[in-house]
Amino acid sequence: MDKSGVNIAFYPFMCIFVLGMQNAMLSILIPTYNYDCTRLVRDLQSQTQSLSLDYEIIVADDASPILGCRERNRAINTLPHCRFVELPENVGRACIRNRLADYARGEWLLFMDCDAEVISDSFISDYLAHLDADVVCGGLCHSETLPSSEVSLRYAYERRADKRRAARYRKQKPYEQFTPFNFMIRREVFQSIRFNERIVEYGYEDTLFGIALEYQKARIRHIDNPLRHLGIESNSLFLEKTRAALRNLATMEDAMQGHSSLLRLYRLLRGIRLNGYIARWFTSRERTITARLMGENASLCLFFLYKLGYYCKLKR
Repeated sequence: MDKSGVNIAFYPFMCIFVLGMQNAMLSILIPTYNYDCTRLVRDLQSQTQSLSLDYEIIVADDASPILGCRERNRAINTLPHCRFVELPENVGRACIRNRLADYARGEWLLFMDCDAEVISDSFISDYLAHLDADVVCGGLCHSETLPSSEVSLRYAYERRADKRRAARYRKQKPYEQFTPFNFMIRREVFQSIRFNERIVEYGYEDTLFGIALEYQKARIRHIDNPLRHLGIESNSLFLEKTRAALRNLATMEDAMQGHSSLLRLYRLLRGIRLNGYIARWFTSRERTITARLMGENASLCLFFLYKLGYYCKLKR
């Protein structure tokens, strides 16, 4: 029994009944770039097929330059209710998600990243138990063992974040804790917001979407229904993506006001005229800091100083 007194074993059947009553369709949407996501699609297809609901799975490739990944992903077209779309040119993280929503036919859109792994046999049915909300966020998790020393920085960052990714923590600040890695949303709600296509590089598209959800007063719900994140970047690539995210932040300061702890600290330092000093300090030590962050035992404290220094340097 759950807290409402409903037998959890009956949830899948309840979900199918509700979908049937609403004549609803589920569209599972996966953007991909240089990643083989055939296993993810097969796992999802197996679950949805067993539930006998009306669904589709659409994978959109954002002009991946690695042809082998695209060739392997074409096998998706052979699976029932599945299709693989190849974009002729790279459009970016925000735009490709909007394109997927336009391709979709379902009343419900289930978005997830391509480098995810299904870890629950009831992943789909657990989502369908929450059709009374507008947005449902399932969360994410990571392996308990370090995959490689080359990814130590991103792994340490994500494992620390995992400690507060349980639904009970995310519910405390539901809009601020939105992530596009794994979420379901009503089609009409998504189309009234959409991802901000000004964001081409990596970073902060999730924060802006969460702000828009709050502005629209969308009913958001956080549940414990995670996917495991497999595609952890190398330390060098993670630093590159971090710099891209900070460049996004620098161009959207007004919209991000009150939603970024780094931005709050920067404005405090600017107010007491220390931002220039930190920018000069960072410029003189950037190579040394970067080298240390590339090591196997990278410090997250040093990583925060790297972000602060780089941002101060940007804003000069």
